[in-house]
Amino acid sequence: MKWFVRADIDGFFGLALDNLVQLLVIVGLCQHVLGFSESLIYQHILPGAAVSLLIGNGFYAYQARQLAVATGRSDICALPYGINTVSLFAFIFLVMLPAKMLAEANGAENPEYIAWQAGLLACFGSGLIEFGGAFVVDKLRQVTPRAALLSTLSGIALTFISLGFLFRTYAHPVVGLVTLGVILLVYFGKLKFRGNIPGGLVAVILGTLLSWLMGLAPVGTKPDNELGLYLPIPVFGDLFKALTSQNSLSYLSVIIPMGLFNVIGSLQNIESAEAAGDSFPAQPSLAVNGIGTLAACLFGSCFPTTIYIGHPGWKAMGARAGYSILNGTFITLICITGSLSYIAWAIPIDAGMAIVLWIGIVIAAQAFQETPKSHAPAVVMGLLPGIAAWGAFMAKSGVRAADYGAGQMPAFSDTLLTRFQQSDIWISGAFALEQGFIFTAMILAALTVAIIERQFIKAALWSGSASLLSACGLIHSYRWTVSDTALSLTPAWEWAIAYALMGLIFLSAKWVCVDD
Repeated sequence: MKWFVRADIDGFFGLALDNLVQLLVIVGLCQHVLGFSESLIYQHILPGAAVSLLIGNGFYAYQARQLAVATGRSDICALPYGINTVSLFAFIFLVMLPAKMLAEANGAENPEYIAWQAGLLACFGSGLIEFGGAFVVDKLRQVTPRAALLSTLSGIALTFISLGFLFRTYAHPVVGLVTLGVILLVYFGKLKFRGNIPGGLVAVILGTLLSWLMGLAPVGTKPDNELGLYLPIPVFGDLFKALTSQNSLSYLSVIIPMGLFNVIGSLQNIESAEAAGDSFPAQPSLAVNGIGTLAACLFGSCFPTTIYIGHPGWKAMGARAGYSILNGTFITLICITGSLSYIAWAIPIDAGMAIVLWIGIVIAAQAFQETPKSHAPAVVMGLLPGIAAWGAFMAKSGVRAADYGAGQMPAFSDTLLTRFQQSDIWISGAFALEQGFIFTAMILAALTVAIIERQFIKAALWSGSASLLSACGLIHSYRWTVSDTALSLTPAWEWAIAYALMGLIFLSAKWVCVDD
């Protein structure tokens, strides 16, 4: 298999756009929510992120090439890799922002640096969990049916990826629908442009031109940060300060669930790759994932990395190993030169969003295509928690848009539940499902497969695992913040009891039920 093929250019545009979006979110939130200075962002955080992305993208490209050599094939696609979106938001709003507010309340001299150090600690803890999980995750993979792993990804792809970008497509239809048409022709229609011009390149160039014509670009005011060479600098001293801080243990309620979610999510993506025909070993794949996160915090980034959703989409494009190398190189260059803001100013997200929308569609379809036909109900069951989590996110975003929880408006509280319930919307159930929904989706799909296969003891064991996770507060347990809900890690006894009773129902099926 060649290191580079023409379709790697298409794959590069899609993956680079996804990574670019994460970096833009980081810069925006760090500046406007945390109040970080440009020097902290462009001299520490972004170069640290570049180190992690270069390590991971380089390894997964090499891994794909080695698998191709070992199998004698030429169609192996590298695992996609980038910054973990869920952890990004969790660490900013649940670790770094509270750390800054506490530092300000205590009259600390430099609250932004204390918040940054807290983020380094969170990233370090997540990396340790990701690395350690690599050595136990194979056993979980052996006992978990494919429908449980793939349907969880499909729920995320269908909602947080596909629907979000579909909204944006119809908000700006001239750019969105025209570029979507290009993507549908090339990837679903299996057509090529004359001269073998990559379809992704055509979509991005056309989308950029239309964006400038429609007034969607340039985006905002022209950046004024200085271009230069910002090489990664080790921040061992700052990490040590965070580790020895008296508040370090208070962040475990965020670090532990985020680290576990990253391990499970990466495992699901490895299973998705195998279903698409590329069987990568889980242990080294997850170990390097953890190493990438550890490298990020050691060089100044507060944000964990993960094996990305989307491998079947990149593979269907024809991408192989080269797209991963191109992505790592491109992201590294924009992170260490300060040019990220200029690229975002000139090329809006709308120019390439059709590629990401297509990736979400392919992932959602795979859960049905690569599992036994009889397991389709289990796939649907696994989709539901992800859809519920997205619904909860949309509901809270709508409430915040009305300034609820801001200024003189009431903070988020049980009053909110009552107002939704008056419209017969049981939003408390959505908030409960939102917490740990990756675990919930996998468990519900797995026990449904067990029921379909008449393996009632296995179904009871899966139900028991849900009961245990509820009792530990890792799923369904939420607390109110001023303008959101967050995992509380307090025992969710009502759900724990319910899952335990559900397990007893399954165990008794042999004696109390007969064939229909």
